[in-house]
Amino acid sequence: MKDRRKKGRQALKPLPPEAEARLAAQVARVGELLAAGKAPDEVRTEVATDPQDVLWDLHLIAALAEIRDEGVPALLAALFGPSPDKERRKAIKRALHVLRTRGVAVAGDLLPREEPPPRVGARAVVQAYVSAIFGKGQRYVILEGPKELLGGGNFLVALLSDTAGLEECHLLSVRRKYREELWSHFREQGLQDFPEVPGAYALRLLEDAYELDPDSEPAVSYARQRRALWQVWGPPRERADPEDLLPALSDAERRTYLERSRELAATRLFMSWLPSPEEISPWVDKVLEVENSPLILTELQQQARYEQLTEDAARSLFPPENRNLWRHRLLHMAYFLDLLGRQEEARAAQAAAEDLTAGSPGPLRGENPFLLGLVMYAVRLGLEHRRQTAAKASSDLATPGGEPLIIGPR
Repeated sequence: MKDRRKKGRQALKPLPPEAEARLAAQVARVGELLAAGKAPDEVRTEVATDPQDVLWDLHLIAALAEIRDEGVPALLAALFGPSPDKERRKAIKRALHVLRTRGVAVAGDLLPREEPPPRVGARAVVQAYVSAIFGKGQRYVILEGPKELLGGGNFLVALLSDTAGLEECHLLSVRRKYREELWSHFREQGLQDFPEVPGAYALRLLEDAYELDPDSEPAVSYARQRRALWQVWGPPRERADPEDLLPALSDAERRTYLERSRELAATRLFMSWLPSPEEISPWVDKVLEVENSPLILTELQQQARYEQLTEDAARSLFPPENRNLWRHRLLHMAYFLDLLGRQEEARAAQAAAEDLTAGSPGPLRGENPFLLGLVMYAVRLGLEHRRQTAAKASSDLATPGGEPLIIGPR
């Protein structure tokens, strides 16, 4: 007797345990909402797809197909129907077939008709992705497209710096079955998010970096693809400032989000923006001097000393001549956060950037809350490191049995 072929999720490579738990929680939540009568458009926000992780999306599609509810077909079509990825589209068709066999009504025109592949040179052929900005103004731009356009490879991976230009530019030929391994490599480096961006935006980022140092080896490598990319997306715009891509903030919103911007320093995406241990060390010394001062200070006086030290550190570490650069980085990060659907953090970054545009700090304006947040969090980490180091040094002065290494007279 022949073995029956595995179906549904059993036919897929298993997800890691953490991802499996996350999937189960999402699918359970979708089932609850649909059972409560929520429309597919409302439920859609509870589902996290991943354009860079095909395996996750395939598991998600198969798991949603297990929910016997009239809203599931529309939900699947809204989430994945327009996707140009053949693998996901096949999975959607398979899921809809499963739902039909279980008595769930599925409209015949639910999925848009498949269009023939666009001709080489059409804008949709090349897809552009960007990473977050690292603290020194670096980020990745990745283009994926046909070899005819990218000069012999189907991936262009570029590392940009907003001060040094193109630092890396690699043209890769990645076979379809190894595509996921490429994205996994970035995730292993801590780069979890690569939202898709308009091609014109990615092109302007590449051009800005190229113009900073057109004679570098990575820039020369990029130059071989420049004209072909111009034919796809048109000549680059004058600047890559995303201000026109962000919603305008009212004065009240700006004040609220500006104060919240100090909280960004403790988030994963901004950890690399913190001053380095070497940069923050002198300011940690000054804080310790306040703590160990022989002067008797009230709590309010001590707090005032801390706040003054923090503002002095912010002005020293982020001098006026560099603030336009930090403003530029914050605006791009606000757009990046918007693309990820993290609107509250995006507005906070936007408000901090606009505050930097307003001018240098003074006795009436005060320091930028975002920069203060970076300094305060870095000082806190520096203090924790000092205390842990001191505690370890103290414990090392004792023998394993607890006797001191230097024994005096008794």
